[in-house]
Amino acid sequence: MSSLPIIDHFIAGQRSAGASDATQPVFNPATGEATKAVRLGAEAEVKAATDAAKAAAPGWAATTPLRRARILNKFLHIIEERIDELAAVITSEHGKVLSDAKGEIQRGMEVVEFATAAPQLLKGEVTENVGTRVDSHSLRQPLGVVAGITPFNFPAMVPMWMFPIALAAGNCFILKPSERDPSASLVIADWLKEAGLPDGVFQVVHGGKDAVDAILTNPDIQAVSFVGSTPIARYIYETAAKNGKRCQALGGAKNHMIIMPDADMDQAVDALMGAAYGSAGERCMAISVAVPVGEKTAETLIAKLEPKIRALKVGPGTDPEAEMGPLVTKQHLDKVRGYIDAGVAEGAKLVVDGRGLQLQGYEDGYFVGGTLFDNVTTDMTIYKEEIFGPVLAVARAPDYATAAKMINDHPFGNGTAIFTRDGDAAREFAHQIQVGMVGINVPIPVPMAFHSFGGWKQSLFGDHHMHGMEGIRFYTKLKTITTRWPTGIRAGADFVMPTMS
Repeated sequence: MSSLPIIDHFIAGQRSAGASDATQPVFNPATGEATKAVRLGAEAEVKAATDAAKAAAPGWAATTPLRRARILNKFLHIIEERIDELAAVITSEHGKVLSDAKGEIQRGMEVVEFATAAPQLLKGEVTENVGTRVDSHSLRQPLGVVAGITPFNFPAMVPMWMFPIALAAGNCFILKPSERDPSASLVIADWLKEAGLPDGVFQVVHGGKDAVDAILTNPDIQAVSFVGSTPIARYIYETAAKNGKRCQALGGAKNHMIIMPDADMDQAVDALMGAAYGSAGERCMAISVAVPVGEKTAETLIAKLEPKIRALKVGPGTDPEAEMGPLVTKQHLDKVRGYIDAGVAEGAKLVVDGRGLQLQGYEDGYFVGGTLFDNVTTDMTIYKEEIFGPVLAVARAPDYATAAKMINDHPFGNGTAIFTRDGDAAREFAHQIQVGMVGINVPIPVPMAFHSFGGWKQSLFGDHHMHGMEGIRFYTKLKTITTRWPTGIRAGADFVMPTMS
């Protein structure tokens, strides 16, 4: 057992050690120091959480949507009052700068706000006289026990894409957060309980693949939501489906941004800086490929980007002047450096090299500087694969058609953007590009909570995107009721398919 402070599970309304003594260290990415240890649950812990959720499910489903909404609204007010506390927890384990941590919480809060409209969102439909003296109405009912498996890069926002809507719809929710930065999930659990959520309705089980597999195979869990890499998303989706669960599994990304010759170049460069290097590139909506159209556009883009990248202020997330923090783990740092090595080996032009960054006092932190490649081609590893770090590849295109084809031919289809003043080009791009989320002069087109988030192609497995009305549909099952009351009129038995006649 580790001598570090232990991060427990949250089961049946309280912290729980679970049945296993297995733990894993949790590091401060800025210093490389192990500061805590998280328990690694598996089948026993998932079963305990599922049993508690199953016991709580009938009472929560019977709770009025208005009452559920009021609890979520109180939870929202708690977050608003204590956002700095939660942001500090995120920064200490993820490494992102505090302003970025607050930003992700605020985007998550928007989904909570959306979910507080549960009484409106869960309304069904009614049709009178679908047949003679026959009425029909539909309603949406909760699935029961559902689960979310979430990634390290947004330890507050991504869970909040899931559980507020699941809870508003009357489900009980089990969260399996990333074991790399697990503490935010317990803060959320505590605040939900403080807001009045009954025990067993929201629970947290930590762990690795054993915990994931236990969730995917437990027969009492009806649905699973996931955000992560494409190979794991495919595995989650296929395994959940084999076990009779509905599943939404969001995978990886390789987001391109086209820069047209008529674009406001300063605006495009500023947009690229934030979209490529914000959160150290550890975003599924980060722009990792810039596609300037025409050689003149490309040369201007590189000339404006290079000095800004060299001037990036990299430091610990707690430094108020830092624009970019460290990567999440030593293993991920090595992986990102390996991609930079591969780009050089495959012949891309390394304009800015972030591998040698050293910060005094943080020599053991997981830092890499902003990196820029030019003359990247579509057969290179750094073009084909998701790096998930502060590495921007510039892949030049001679014309718009070539640039658009690059995007449509890529196996990922999460997000994309175009910067242009040409309305015709923008409209063509928006309608013809094979990507789920599109920005026109907007570099990171993450939809607001009342719309839905999700990509195409290998960036999404399942039929539903996350939050918005897609989320309501995912976390509910539709029931249609056809009603006729006795009238004293008898027509005898009818043995054919009912019709409108």
